[in-house]
Amino acid sequence: MTESNEKVNLLGLSPAKMEAFFAGLGEKRFRAQQMLKWIHQYGESDFEKMTNMSKALREKLSAVCEVRLPEVVYEDFSKDGTRKWVMRMDGGSAIETVYIPENDRGTLCVSSQIGCSLDCSFCSTGKQGFNRDLSVAEIIGQLYVAAMSFHQPGERRERRITNVVMMGMGEPLLNFDNVVDAMQLMMEDNAYGLSKRRVTLSTSGVVPMMDKLGDVIDVSLAVSLHAPNDELRNQLVPINRKYPLQMLIDATNRYLGKLPDKRKATIEYTLMDGVNDTMECARELAQLLKQVPCKINLIPFNPFPNSGYKRPSNNRVYKFRDYLIDQGHVATIRSTRGDDIDAACGQLVGKVQDRTRRSARYIDAVQVDDPSTRGNVL
Repeated sequence: MTESNEKVNLLGLSPAKMEAFFAGLGEKRFRAQQMLKWIHQYGESDFEKMTNMSKALREKLSAVCEVRLPEVVYEDFSKDGTRKWVMRMDGGSAIETVYIPENDRGTLCVSSQIGCSLDCSFCSTGKQGFNRDLSVAEIIGQLYVAAMSFHQPGERRERRITNVVMMGMGEPLLNFDNVVDAMQLMMEDNAYGLSKRRVTLSTSGVVPMMDKLGDVIDVSLAVSLHAPNDELRNQLVPINRKYPLQMLIDATNRYLGKLPDKRKATIEYTLMDGVNDTMECARELAQLLKQVPCKINLIPFNPFPNSGYKRPSNNRVYKFRDYLIDQGHVATIRSTRGDDIDAACGQLVGKVQDRTRRSARYIDAVQVDDPSTRGNVL
């Protein structure tokens, strides 16, 4: 998706900013509501087809703004119904978005950055390095593409997507303003109309921004924990060195305390064989999480090449879960979906023009470790 200097891209305007835009044109507030519906409910990008607006207004809109959509370069379908889209962004990098259907629920996993500025050791996205934050239009555009993929433009869509999780590429809280505006659009009645309980932001623990988030929006919160103590989490999730576990737990409680209703945080815990799946880890985790109202989502590691980690046996996963339940916690195991199209949790990589050199260092390390990547010695 390219950004134009001449025209405003209405796709990325939050409800408040859409109202301000039309006010600047001398139009009344209801025009903003009409435009939100045309774009996000009917999937219409041609002003000439927006027939409940006057011809003069349509001509004015054509001159100063546009609805510029993401460029989908690839779409894949899993045998389990999962869909994955690859979308090219301004500058040539690409991001990935995944739709996961399950029973009467359809969940869309949305990216917030091109690559990721963090470097969690078990996540393939982090190995791609980091390019930049996504704009509001690039974030909400992922939901637009997925929602409209089930319908023709101009046709009012059914609600096939019931949940959105900000769990794709990137750390959402490091792209704070754009992510908040995009989530406001997701929950706007004139756009996608999702419940605040069905929009979830997942963070690795950017504590100051967690506090700020609770002041401006009340979406559901997921915390990427992955370790029960600081020593191990420092290795797996490096941001823990700046914001250690107790600070993260306290920030989670503060966020939940600001919500107008009683909700629990979702604790995400990726299980890796021999790393964080021992019974000692289970005991530490059960004790740690007594401090916060939560449900625990256990995620068996989804392998990617040269990660250095392995998926634990089902027996170890079930034993870990059962211990947490015995200790009074709500714990579930996330079923792996879309792994045949590399769309499972931790597998999203896109195509990142890395500005950090992290991807180059990772490739160099892989070539040292893997004899098959080395040149032949004569």
